[in-house]
Amino acid sequence: MTVIVTGSSGLLGTALVGALRAEGSRVVRLVRRAPQSGDESFWNPAKGLLDPAALEGAEAVVHLAGAGIGDRRWTEEHKREVLRSRVEGTRTLASALAGLTAKPAVLLSGSAIGYYGDTGDREVDESGPSGEGFLPEVVRAWEAEAEPAAAAGIRTVRLRTGLVLSREGGMLPRILPVFKLGLGAPLGSGRQYWSWISVEDWVHAVRHILKNQEITGPVNLTAPEPVTNAGFTAALGRALHRPTMPLAVPGPVLRAAIGGFAQEGVLTGQRVIPRRLLDTGYTFRHIHLNEALPAVL
Repeated sequence: MTVIVTGSSGLLGTALVGALRAEGSRVVRLVRRAPQSGDESFWNPAKGLLDPAALEGAEAVVHLAGAGIGDRRWTEEHKREVLRSRVEGTRTLASALAGLTAKPAVLLSGSAIGYYGDTGDREVDESGPSGEGFLPEVVRAWEAEAEPAAAAGIRTVRLRTGLVLSREGGMLPRILPVFKLGLGAPLGSGRQYWSWISVEDWVHAVRHILKNQEITGPVNLTAPEPVTNAGFTAALGRALHRPTMPLAVPGPVLRAAIGGFAQEGVLTGQRVIPRRLLDTGYTFRHIHLNEALPAVL
């Protein structure tokens, strides 16, 4: 098939484009710079610019573009950019798709399990309500902008992604040096749940969703066995054969170090179950963190 991909230079986009091409699909990447090859097309989501001709004839679209959430301190300016990049990009793309004569069969639009807010010990699946805070607000607005595509008859799926485990990017490479020194420690109470997924499973799950015409709406992209932060800390220490610190890093220290992201992105968590994937027969490559981390590392 021909697949349009935004955010193709990011961790997930890079992995997905490689997998799609390996199986014989043609990939067209929407980029915000001058195109450098025949498989690229320019777009400017901030200005609502996109060439509809680049979308014609595509069977599927995977939209992953958006400013990084946890890679910078949460200043008010950065928070506006996080929200704006997701809203403007999804609005521009969904509107263009809705206006096509030959529409793609499916749009997979990026989203996040931050939708659920802090769930404590409570398990949630895709039927769970949205939570409170900046991240739930962002995700609600982000997901709503894909609605024009759904209203136009395009099968639309919201990819609510959890913590992605990869050596190539995301959180893991940033914390590995600390753990290799034997200084890894739980954060805050350590009881907050971290719902994770290996990058391999994320790619396979997306390919499963692309091909399964029954899947629509929100889908949680997380492994079926979430762990607490303390459990994650212990598992990563074991995978690296390094000790971890017995004392947790206090919440106030984290807030002083990394600002608002500490509260919503680190000290609170979501105990998420991928009900939709399991119900449609997806088989996870990595279910348990103790098995996934050695494979990823």
